[in-house]
This record gives sequence, C-alpha cells and structure tokens, in this order.
Amino acid sequence: MDRARAKSRLHLDFVPDDQDAEVARLEAHGAKRVDIGQGDQSWVVMADPEGNEFCVLGRRPQ
Repeated sequence: MDRARAKSRLHLDFVPDDQDAEVARLEAHGAKRVDIGQGDQSWVVMADPEGNEFCVLGRRPQ
C-alpha cells in the first residue's frame, strides 16, 4: 500500500486563535496544504511530512 495514499487512522482538527499564523507556522515546520476537493471552506486541510492529514479550523463565533 502506498503510504502517501493510505487513509490516516486518526484525524485531528486544530482550532488556533489565529488560523493564518498557525498554517504559516506549520508550513515552516514541513507541513503542506492538501487539496482533497474541499473547495472554499473555513478550514485548511494539511499533511505532515509523513502524509498524515489534519485540519486547521478557523475560530468559531462565540
């Protein structure tokens, strides 16, 4: 099985105070944005250097 195409057994969603800053920080540490066909959404799908996908969500209105 191709490791990059294998479905992650665990999916994490992160909700930082500043989504843009967190995405930039993660990219600086080797994460990549992933296009899974999600279109224009309030979250960013990313993958770590090993291909494990996770989402960085925007803050929810209080």
